[in-house]
Amino acid sequence: MAVLLSDLYGKEIITTTGKKLGKVEDMILDFEEGVVHSLLLTKIDNIIRSTKTPDMIAKNSVNYSRVKSVSETIIVSINK
Repeated sequence: MAVLLSDLYGKEIITTTGKKLGKVEDMILDFEEGVVHSLLLTKIDNIIRSTKTPDMIAKNSVNYSRVKSVSETIIVSINK
C-alpha cells in the first residue's frame, strides 16, 4: 500500500472493532528498510523528553504492520 507520509499526519486511527485510538502526530521510520515502523499518537519530542521513553513509545504508538487501510481514517487490526 503506497501512501505519502504527509497524508498520514492528523488522520484518525480506528481499530477494526471501531475503537478510536487517536490521531497521527508523528512517525517512527526505518530508513534501512525504507518503511514506516510506527504511527505515534503524540509528538516524538514529548516522548523523548520523558524519563520512561520505552514505556511512552509502547503506550502512544501503533505498529504500522497493523494498518489495514488508509483513507479518511486509518483502520488498524486490534492489538494482540
